[in-house]
Amino acid sequence: MVNRREVYYGLPEDVAFCTKCVMSNQRPTSAVEHNHTIESRKNTLKLDEEGVCDACRTAEQKSKIDWEDRERQLVELLDKHRKKDGSYDCLVPGSGGKDSVYQAHVLKYKYGMNPLTVTWPPILYTDYGYKNFKNWIDVGGFDNISFNRNGKVMKLLTKLSIENLFHPFQTFILGQKNLAPKMAQKFGIELIFYGENEAEYGNPIADNATSLRDKSYYTYEHLDEIYLGGISVKEIMENYDVRLSDIKSFLPAPVNEVEKCNIEVHYLGYYLKWIPQEAYYYAVENTGFRARPFRTQGTYSKYNSIDDKIDDLHYYTTFIKFGIGRATYDASQEIRNKHLTREEGMALVKKFDGEFPDRYFNEIMEYLEIDPDYFRYDLTDKFRSPHLWTKADGEWRLRYTVNRDGTED
Repeated sequence: MVNRREVYYGLPEDVAFCTKCVMSNQRPTSAVEHNHTIESRKNTLKLDEEGVCDACRTAEQKSKIDWEDRERQLVELLDKHRKKDGSYDCLVPGSGGKDSVYQAHVLKYKYGMNPLTVTWPPILYTDYGYKNFKNWIDVGGFDNISFNRNGKVMKLLTKLSIENLFHPFQTFILGQKNLAPKMAQKFGIELIFYGENEAEYGNPIADNATSLRDKSYYTYEHLDEIYLGGISVKEIMENYDVRLSDIKSFLPAPVNEVEKCNIEVHYLGYYLKWIPQEAYYYAVENTGFRARPFRTQGTYSKYNSIDDKIDDLHYYTTFIKFGIGRATYDASQEIRNKHLTREEGMALVKKFDGEFPDRYFNEIMEYLEIDPDYFRYDLTDKFRSPHLWTKADGEWRLRYTVNRDGTED
């Protein structure tokens, strides 16, 4: 009888890497990665019979799309929602990063829409991230609602997410996602635009357009259904002296409220050919967006997800939980866009994946009141799945890597 190693998070027991990019089948889908608990989940990146992942297959399809026809569809959609009285006719959530800059700017200045931009601020702004946010609004010329939620509760939920899920970004991501539909409801806006379709990253391929009423991620019927930081809302209120009013901004809209509206959620990347590097150049040209003044730890790039000091730590936790670090995410995307070869991507993963993000680490731990050694050793080791990690000569090593230099490759 074969001894099977314990597998956390419902990941596939056998580790396999895409033959086109450098991503593995251990990558959870977006919804799972954002909301997972220690309980079993089954939605991860799929590889086909040729060993090619969903995301790479989606990238191949982009070359076959009639983008002129897609743009005509976009114009028809915009004309349906366009308002002539100067009121907001679409909503763009974002932080002032390259993608939200591109979305809002194109919709306003190329297609003549009146977007309202909304922001769920980072947990800990970087200086350059905040400057990019201000440039988005001031140089780009947009109205913006920046929702400054209860900082005490945000700190608590972030700490719980780290301790219970090893996920520094769970609460932030949920708040960010839930803010857009609630703001759209308040302002009577029936059109929300996100950037890239999640199919770009190998998440389940869905229709471009979704009615808010059909998207359960944004709604709930019973408060007991909602978990934040790995524990129920009821437990949070009982154990941490938190009122429902303190926590409500983090929650999705109740079903009965959503049923009253006709809000549509669309991905601009469905209609316009979306290339992240081009979005970066566009943001630089049109709002003065600036990359980091140094390389992001854990990868080779300088301009992706740079507005929050906790971002780098988040990608380190994905490396621990799934064996997938930030260089893997970045290189896979650039391989699909033909800006890197797979061999170049493999070399970058070998050099940078799993690098510990110490630049802001002590500041983050002090802010969240977490002992740094407790995070680096106790928590980190607790969340390593045995099917991915083993100790060799007293050091933790991956069993399998894309470069085939793991302990069992």
